[in-house]
Amino acid sequence: MPRSWLREGVDADVSAAFDASLATLVSLGATLHEIALPHSRVAIPVYYLVATAEASANLARYDGVRYGYRVPDATSLGDMYDRTRDGGFGAEVKRRIMLGTYVLSAGYYDAYYLKAQQVRTLIRRDFDDAFAAVDVIATPTTPTAAFPLGAMNNDPLQMYLADIFTVSAPLAGLPAISVPCGLTSDRLPVGLQLTGRAWDEVTLLRAADAYERAAGDWRA
Repeated sequence: MPRSWLREGVDADVSAAFDASLATLVSLGATLHEIALPHSRVAIPVYYLVATAEASANLARYDGVRYGYRVPDATSLGDMYDRTRDGGFGAEVKRRIMLGTYVLSAGYYDAYYLKAQQVRTLIRRDFDDAFAAVDVIATPTTPTAAFPLGAMNNDPLQMYLADIFTVSAPLAGLPAISVPCGLTSDRLPVGLQLTGRAWDEVTLLRAADAYERAAGDWRA
């Protein structure tokens, strides 16, 4: 990918680890090519429109009657629905259901969900063009190292933004894998993401396996 875009908002530790991982891949016989994925810049809003809409639609069935958990001792059907869905879903799932219901509601479907699906097609075309020249695409997994446990529990937006490199592959229907590629000075892990062609998991797994064997154990 173009390094100028990869460097935007990427921590220095992540950038250094990514450069080192590319050098390792080259030492294994890989040839580096810069590619263009212009629509990946908008992958975050596209993903969180499509994913939340699907969450809203798919989780509607979990009402305590047909599927899943049901609260005991409900006083009415409405009480069972309310308490079951309140107790059965965590805060993040509830947030996604609410966002998805809004996206799919009358008057907003065309403006949000349909438009997101159209951009999703453009993201897939970008990958198709890129894979005409390369076999595997390498990016950082996240723009920062892993968050300390619980550090972002109250900042879901920051957690969503950390997905900037990972959401494009599922939107395009492509296999991807994250492997360890270093540690920060605070010993927080950094990841290398490799993305492969559709239905070509074999090449992707071979590349990831070769890299991990060459890179060694980062836990030492």
